[in-house]
Amino acid sequence: MAAANAVRAAGRRSRRLFDIFVAEIPWTVSSKELKEYFSQFGSVQRCQLPFNRATGFHRRYCWIKFSSPEEVQNVLQKDSHILEGSKLTLKQQIHRRRSQRKSQSE
Repeated sequence: MAAANAVRAAGRRSRRLFDIFVAEIPWTVSSKELKEYFSQFGSVQRCQLPFNRATGFHRRYCWIKFSSPEEVQNVLQKDSHILEGSKLTLKQQIHRRRSQRKSQSE
């Protein structure tokens, strides 16, 4: 039980290192297809597409990590991102140090 909690906590921490959160992903799109799509804007280091163990389907959202901030800006400058007829929702992840998060919550 403690090991599972540690793995979940590590997963939450690692998501903070991603540049972009993508939602409304069609069920039929794979992480490989997402990497291919977003690679037109720059070098995709990582794409994390979580799956629901009970259903076997992905959860329709992912996190994308790029090599540089300029590549992130390239993605965000495009008006809309459409995959398989569905418009994706993008949100830039804000990287804050632990000391900044603590001072803002006080």
